[in-house]
Amino acid sequence: MRALRTIVAAVLPIAFALSACQRPATESKQMTASSKEQSSPPAVGTDVDPASIARRTIERRATEAAIWGMPAVNYDLMRQQMLTKTQGKENQVIYWGRPLDWHNQTLTPNPDTIYLMAFLNTKDVGPVVIEIPPAGPEGSINANVVNVWQMPLEDAGAHGVDQGKGVKLLLLPPGYEGNVPGGYEALRPGTFGSYALIRSTLGSHADADVAKSIDYGKRVRVYPLSQAANASPTVFTDVADVDFDSTIRYDASFFENLDRIVQQEPWLARDSVMIDQLKSLGIEKGKAYAPSAETKQALDAGIREAQQVLAAAYDKGFPPFYEGTRWMFPAIPDLIKSAQAGFVLPDSYPVDARGLAYTYAFIGLKRLGAGQFYMIATKDKNGVALDGGKTYRLHVPPNVPVEQYWSVTAYDRQTHALIRNVDRASRASNSAEVQKNPDGSVDLYIGPKAPAGKETNWIPTDPQRGFEVMFRAYGPTKAFMDKQWRLPDLEVVP
Repeated sequence: MRALRTIVAAVLPIAFALSACQRPATESKQMTASSKEQSSPPAVGTDVDPASIARRTIERRATEAAIWGMPAVNYDLMRQQMLTKTQGKENQVIYWGRPLDWHNQTLTPNPDTIYLMAFLNTKDVGPVVIEIPPAGPEGSINANVVNVWQMPLEDAGAHGVDQGKGVKLLLLPPGYEGNVPGGYEALRPGTFGSYALIRSTLGSHADADVAKSIDYGKRVRVYPLSQAANASPTVFTDVADVDFDSTIRYDASFFENLDRIVQQEPWLARDSVMIDQLKSLGIEKGKAYAPSAETKQALDAGIREAQQVLAAAYDKGFPPFYEGTRWMFPAIPDLIKSAQAGFVLPDSYPVDARGLAYTYAFIGLKRLGAGQFYMIATKDKNGVALDGGKTYRLHVPPNVPVEQYWSVTAYDRQTHALIRNVDRASRASNSAEVQKNPDGSVDLYIGPKAPAGKETNWIPTDPQRGFEVMFRAYGPTKAFMDKQWRLPDLEVVP
C-alpha cells in the first residue's frame, strides 16, 4: 500500500488543480440554473476514487517503465541465469561446449558458432581487461561489448576495432579519472556492469572442429587491470547442459530485475526523468523493494500492456532489406544511429524502438554489417504468418557473398528463443552434411517433418506453435550489403 499512498498524495493535488483550472471562466446571463448545473464540473472529490487513480497510475507507469527498462532487464535475466544456475561468476567466462541447442533460451541466439559470455563488473576490482586473441589458422572471434543498457561499446575480432590483430579492451568504472596505460583500448560504459558476447568461429559441426573452436575461444582472458602483471588464469565454465532461460517475463517479476539494476548501477543523466516514475512503483535507490499485493496486481496489468504494445510494434514489421520481399532488417534505423553514437544525439532517444529490440534480441553492435548482418522473416511469400504445422522451402542461391559463413535458424514466434524439444534449430554453410544443388545453391526445408530424402536440409518446428526465421551473414561483403545477391521468400510446400 506504500506505493498506492504515495501516488494518492502526488496525484490528488494535481487533480484538484486541474479541476479548478477547467471551470468555465464566465457563464452566459441567459443560461438557466438547470443548464448551469449540467455544464458545471462536479464538486471536487465527489467522483474521485483515490485507490482507482493510484492503481491506474501504477499501471501506466509500469507500462512505460517496462519499455524503457527492457534492455537492462534483458541483461539482468542472463546474468541471473549465470549466477543462480551455473558455477560462473562475474569477471569470468561461461561457454557452451557444443553448438547451441534449445536448452539455451536466450533471445535469437546463433546455433552455428561456439558461444562464450563474460559478465564484467568494475565496482569492487576497478578497471577490468578483456583480452581478445589475434585471428589466425587456429581460429577467429567475433566479439561485442556492451554496458548494462546494452549500448554498444566496441566490437573486437576479425571485423572489430583490432581487425583480427587482437586487442586488450579496458572497461573503466563510472567516473574513473586514473591513468590509462598504453596498449589498451579504453571503454567507458558509464555503468559498473558490462557484458561481452564472444563467438568463436566454427569450421563445421564435426567434433574436431568444435573442440578446435572451444580451445581457441579459451584464449580469451579476463582480469583486473591491477593484476595485469601477474593475472590468474581466466576461469571458464561449461554451461551446455544448463536450462539457461532469459526469455522476457511479462509479469510483476520483471520489476524485481529492474529494481536490482537501480540498486546496483548509477543513474545515467539521460534517464533521470525516470527516478520519480519508478518511485511510484516502489523502486527507489537505497530502499528495499517490497510491493504490496495490490501494487503487484497493478504491475502485472502494466507489464501485460507493455507486452501488447511491443508485440503490436513487432507485428507491424521492420524495414525490408530487399524491396518487395518479406525479409526484414530487424532493427529501426533511428535506434542504430542513436545507439552507435552512445545515445548522446541531442534530439534523439528512441526508447520505444530500443524496448522493442530487446524483446527479441540481446547485445549491441558498434559496426553493424561489418562482422555480421541479420535478416528476419515472420511471413511467407504470400504474407501469411509462418505456421509450425506447415512445411516451407527456402531456396538459398549460390555464391552467398560472405567471408565466413551463412546460417538459417528457426525460432519460436512468441518467445523469440530456440524452439523447444527439437533436435536442431538451424542449417548453415559450415554444416558439412547440408546437401547442395548442382549449381551450388541450397534448398532448406522448415516444418514439423522432413520431406523424404531431405533430412540433412531440414529444420524442425513445433506443429502447435508459430515460428520465425533468421538469416545470418558472417563477414558480409560489399556485394551482400549492396544487394547484388538476393534471398527469395519462404514458400509453402504443397
